Amino acid sequence: MKVAPSIIAADFTIIKEEIKRVEDAGADLLHLDIMDGVFVPNLTFGPMIVDAINRMTDLTLDTHLMIIKPENYIERFIDAGADWISFHIEATRAPELCIKQIKSHKKKVGLAISPPTPFQNIYKYLEKIDFVLIMTVNPGFYGQKLIPDVLTRIEQLKDFINKKKLSCLIEVDGGININNVQKLDRAGADIVVAGAGVFKSSDYKSAIKGLKCLKD
Repeated sequence: MKVAPSIIAADFTIIKEEIKRVEDAGADLLHLDIMDGVFVPNLTFGPMIVDAINRMTDLTLDTHLMIIKPENYIERFIDAGADWISFHIEATRAPELCIKQIKSHKKKVGLAISPPTPFQNIYKYLEKIDFVLIMTVNPGFYGQKLIPDVLTRIEQLKDFINKKKLSCLIEVDGGININNVQKLDRAGADIVVAGAGVFKSSDYKSAIKGLKCLKD
């Protein structure tokens, strides 16, 4: 299991130190939640902050676009240093264009999907992408509880990927902590995103180790 701490839960008054702490604690990626206040009822930050973060760390920047018409902004986030970019199937009428934009820059492309959206909406794109980001809460705020029914959705998608012999990974995001991560692991998740599960813990290294399902 790979772990991507989400900086939405970090202390932004000491953001450089926070990033260094998760980097030293064994984080595999750094998750950046980009919210526009339109697609989701919250607002975070844009390419300028991504660029600043990129200059603070060598971690892979896993950039989750929760914005409408992502095709209008993808190039800006790539220029800012995003390495992995996921966009929501519900937020665009041009998913093929988004995929092509990201792939043309040799970046990892992901398709994000919210809990109510059926997987049938993304099946035809799975051969073309690197990962699926399954939201385990409704997107927009951190600190929510994981929706239990999403475990079945993860199992279903993993089964589909295996049967079709596809290579895309499953990333999961929302309400994830050491108390439920093993269920996600068994369901078939490859990468877990954790905000409060890391940044609100007293020991980042222990938190990340627990999220990786590693034993002492």
